[in-house]
Amino acid sequence: MELEIYNISGSKTGKKVTVNEEIFGIEPHEHSMWLAVKSILANRRQGNASTKGRSEVAGSTKKMFRQKGTGRARQGDIKSPLHPGGGTMFGPKPHKYTMTLPRKVKQLARKSALSAKVKADAFYVVEDFNLSEMKTKNVANLMNALGLSGTDAIILTTSYDQNVYMSGRNIPAVTISEAAKASTYDIWRNRAVVIEQSALRSIENSFNGTEAPETVQIAVG
Repeated sequence: MELEIYNISGSKTGKKVTVNEEIFGIEPHEHSMWLAVKSILANRRQGNASTKGRSEVAGSTKKMFRQKGTGRARQGDIKSPLHPGGGTMFGPKPHKYTMTLPRKVKQLARKSALSAKVKADAFYVVEDFNLSEMKTKNVANLMNALGLSGTDAIILTTSYDQNVYMSGRNIPAVTISEAAKASTYDIWRNRAVVIEQSALRSIENSFNGTEAPETVQIAVG
């Protein structure tokens, strides 16, 4: 499978790169993506919300009035949830929201997210950035040239690149991440993926912990 290569100015170079079709060219599996996104968001929850029940709030335990003969509904103590300052009925208590998925499901979801972006023509391979300075203008010009100005997009780099990170962090719609660490949710939630050419190898190597086929650059014309 071959993908077009763009330069840092956002123009096509006339070259293509061959990538692993089993990662970037599969039929997207929507259910696995849903499961992966659901688990990622669930695992981010702290689960520390807590309320007090009637046995935990401060107050007298004396029965408010006798059971019979008053003509009123029977009542217990002042800590009843029916009274202001009383306990909370069925309120939240600290607990874990952790979800785990089989490794193969997580990998299928990530491959599906990548393939969906390729299929939607929202996956842009750019020559390695190699920025010599930190300037927001560098990243902004690239996004404008690719027609992604104002579009939620994630830029994937081979490793942590301070110049790229500092140049793009002030653009509200742009997220920057190392390619091997980008999750299914990171890829899915953004409308477009911009990846530097050498980072393709990082993505391929992140699956199964085995060596993936080398990406091959093909000159055209």
